[in-house]
Amino acid sequence: MADPGNRLATDEPRSPWLRGGFVLAAAFIGFVTVIAGAVVFTSDPAAPANGAATSELPAGRVAVPKPSSPSAEGPCPKLSDTRQDVPVTAPRGVTWTLFGAVAVPTSGRSGPAVAGKDVARCYARTPVGALLAASQISVRYLAADDWRKVTRLQTVGAGRDAYVAARTKAEKQSSADRDGGAHGQIAGFRFVTYQASTGVIQTVWRFPDGRMQAATTTVLWQDGDWRLEYPADPVAPTPVGSLAGYTEWGGV
Repeated sequence: MADPGNRLATDEPRSPWLRGGFVLAAAFIGFVTVIAGAVVFTSDPAAPANGAATSELPAGRVAVPKPSSPSAEGPCPKLSDTRQDVPVTAPRGVTWTLFGAVAVPTSGRSGPAVAGKDVARCYARTPVGALLAASQISVRYLAADDWRKVTRLQTVGAGRDAYVAARTKAEKQSSADRDGGAHGQIAGFRFVTYQASTGVIQTVWRFPDGRMQAATTTVLWQDGDWRLEYPADPVAPTPVGSLAGYTEWGGV
């Protein structure tokens, strides 16, 4: 969540839904809470049409052009990643670009193979593909302009409809204001479990003041791609003091 003691000196439009206060009031906890607080979506008319801008990445990380498609539907192209071993080190061949203010990962081997303005889809049915899907979708269904499309296409679970209804109601009742906030970024991960059709992953988010939280997400292989599970009762994020026990991984 945005930390009022660490407000950025920016003047960015921010959706009322992304205010930490609303998330807490609505009791949307778990990965929803930590990522909703982490994401501050920049609506910049000068930004590229696909909604992402190349970040200034650490040395050795080169952002490559992301695959694109005007449609978020249709068959997925075949990806070359077939490895089924769970990564315990940072996956190779991953590049990072900004979606709004948050760096998200892309791999030519593992996905997303198709990316439009809001939806990034088509991931390898592998542990790395599951990790990339969890990272991309968990940011996009909160921060995308057409968040309903992302939610409809890429999330499943008993809590999805309640999320859509509550967020829609909140956006109708609240007027957007201009509010700075602290940007959380992916800092690390570890797999809790992985099977051919299910991946449970803990992702660590780091905030500008150094605080970190681990959020647990589940991705399910359905209809030829990974979908993010939105449970009726999300697990609350856990504060962590270090990346011990996690694989360090991130673009910022």
